[in-house]
Amino acid sequence: MPVLQTSDGLSLNAEIRDLIVAGWAGRDRAALDHHIAELAALGVAPPSSVPLFYRVSADLLTTRTRLQMLGADGSGEAEAVILGAEGRLWVGIGSDHTDRKVEAYSVAVSKQMCAKPIGPQVWPLDEVAAHWDKLILRSFATIQGERVLYQEGPVSSLLTPMELLKSWKAAHGAFGDGFAMLCGTLPAIGGVRPSERFEIALEDPVRERTLTHAYEIASLPVVA
Repeated sequence: MPVLQTSDGLSLNAEIRDLIVAGWAGRDRAALDHHIAELAALGVAPPSSVPLFYRVSADLLTTRTRLQMLGADGSGEAEAVILGAEGRLWVGIGSDHTDRKVEAYSVAVSKQMCAKPIGPQVWPLDEVAAHWDKLILRSFATIQGERVLYQEGPVSSLLTPMELLKSWKAAHGAFGDGFAMLCGTLPAIGGVRPSERFEIALEDPVRERTLTHAYEIASLPVVA
């Protein structure tokens, strides 16, 4: 895991050993149940619990800005990231890049198929926890050369990191140094689709600052 940088410009030694993707993290349970039913009609198996914590290789977490992905069926998702380092919890911006073709038969496998980009700067979680619902997730996708708004909205539709960590600890135990969790995402405007470039942002309008990251995707051929 590359060295991250705090909002004060200091280096943060975040040696991530356990990477978690929080799925089904919406706050509106009725809407979530409706979405689960929609996906079930398309052949996607319902989650065994809500929220559901997918474990993926910590080696997938990267700050690189150019990534190679197998095939052209993957797409990004802007998500807040919570990680433990140096005895504190921190928040960053990341992308749960997922292979959508594989997702149709196994969400867990699709999560493991792709790198998980994260921005190089993080904030202390305690600086934003009190006004968490005011934070805004946003992403832009470059599709066939055109840059379009892909996601935008407040994180208030998602479970807070504090709620997710409570659920995680109840089922799995401690979350501290060496752990990182992607905390759920917003619907894609116009539907999920692949892109050549993906830009992600987490805006804090209260402190007037934004975490950003962007990466380009190079598709590798699928051969048999």
